[in-house]
Amino acid sequence: MHLTATKKRGFLVTFSGLDGSGKSTQIEHLRHRVAAQGYSTRLLAFWDDVVVLSHHRESFVHNVYKSERGVGAPGKPVKRRDKNVRRWYLDLVRHGFYFADALHLAWVVARARRCANVLIIDRYIYDEWANLPLGNPLTRGYVRLLNAVVPRPDLAFLLDADPVEARARKPEYPIEFMQHCRRAYKQLALLLGNLTVIPPLPLAEAQQHVESLFWIATGQSPLPAKPEAQELDRTTAA
Repeated sequence: MHLTATKKRGFLVTFSGLDGSGKSTQIEHLRHRVAAQGYSTRLLAFWDDVVVLSHHRESFVHNVYKSERGVGAPGKPVKRRDKNVRRWYLDLVRHGFYFADALHLAWVVARARRCANVLIIDRYIYDEWANLPLGNPLTRGYVRLLNAVVPRPDLAFLLDADPVEARARKPEYPIEFMQHCRRAYKQLALLLGNLTVIPPLPLAEAQQHVESLFWIATGQSPLPAKPEAQELDRTTAA
């Protein structure tokens, strides 16, 4: 059965979580398995394809807060100063930008869903909302309002991860901030109620868990993987 046999739009899957939680690895594996079943996929990166004025916003934090450029890697840490900079006036600015991002997200998803059976987004607007002061009742009301505006994913993954291990894989932010982010993601999951949390698991087990939940959500029964595909999966997991 075709993934879109009962729908006129692509199946929307999103991945959220800490930097270094394994989103890119999970996305690559899922795309490979979906393609092996004959379905088309399209991948969007939230910062590159959705965020409004992303270049100007990035330049601002680099110029004003001296945030280092690049992506952190083991042995090559990067000192980022952007979402970890907490000022009351920045929270107000973030509220405004995130509203614009929400409207643009609805437009981008509506267009992209026509082009593939499965639309996957690396990060979602949920990752922005996790930057807000969710302990504030007004902010929680704001998040609920925007949640009614943005497209609701058919399956929204939240990859939980130990902050120490995540930072070791992608050293960009202080460990205290990573711990704060983990708590914020869990608070957001309770607030929204539609995030599927993947606990910290060995890579192969996590991949199998994500894939299994995907096929359950789509209502499809995937064909058995070919021997060469199974060998490729074992090599990737190793």
